Amino acid sequence: MRLMLLGAPGVGKGSQATLIAKALSVPHISTGDIFRYHIANSTDLGIKAKQYIEKGSLVPDELTVEIVGDRLKQDDCKNGFILDGFPRTIQQAVFLDEILKDLNIQLDEILNITLDDRSIVNRLSGRRICPQCNFVYHIEDKPPKYDGVCDKCNTAIIQRDDDKEETIIKRLEVYHKQTVPLFEYYSDTVKLVNVESNKLFEVTTKLVFNALRLENVTLNG
Repeated sequence: MRLMLLGAPGVGKGSQATLIAKALSVPHISTGDIFRYHIANSTDLGIKAKQYIEKGSLVPDELTVEIVGDRLKQDDCKNGFILDGFPRTIQQAVFLDEILKDLNIQLDEILNITLDDRSIVNRLSGRRICPQCNFVYHIEDKPPKYDGVCDKCNTAIIQRDDDKEETIIKRLEVYHKQTVPLFEYYSDTVKLVNVESNKLFEVTTKLVFNALRLENVTLNG
C-alpha cells in the first residue's frame, strides 16, 4: 500500500502511521521526524529548518522535497510506504507527482484524520516530552507518576516550543490555508478516507484500521 496521511497538527497521524507501517511492513516516512533529527544534531538543514518550525511556519519546499524524493527511491519503499507530513502544500504535491511519475508508481489512498481546532489546541498544549528517551506525556490525560519527571528515566520533562499555545494556533492557521486545499487537488485522482480522531488512542486505531480495510491485519513483533 502506498498511503498518504493528512490531518492537522495534533490529530495523532504520526502514531497511527507507525502502526499502519508496522502492520504492512512498509516504511513510515515522516518529514517531522527527519527535521527533528537534523535539529537535534544541529546539521545545516536542522539550523535552517528550526527557524521556521519554532515559529509554526512550514519548512520551505526546497528543504523538504529533496529528502522525500531520495527517501522514496530507497529499496525498502518498493513494496509501499506511508507518507506522513508530506505534502503540505499544493506546490509540494506537484513535486510529489513528479517524483512518483519518475518512479512509475501511484498513491493508493489518502487517509485524513480529523479533529476540531479547539480540541487540537488543548491536546497539544498539554503535551510534554522527555528529552532523554522521547517518551510523551499529557498533563491531563497521561501525566507522569511524579510531577515533571519522566517515569522511564527520571529526566525532567519539557514542553516543546511547537507545543506552546500561540505556536499551535499559528500552525493551525497555516494548515487551513496551505494544506486543506490538498483535498480538492487530489479529489479526482486518489481515494480519500476520513476518520475522526478519538480521545482514546486505541479507538482511533480501530477506526483507522477499519477504514483502510486492515481489520484482520496483525502487528508484527
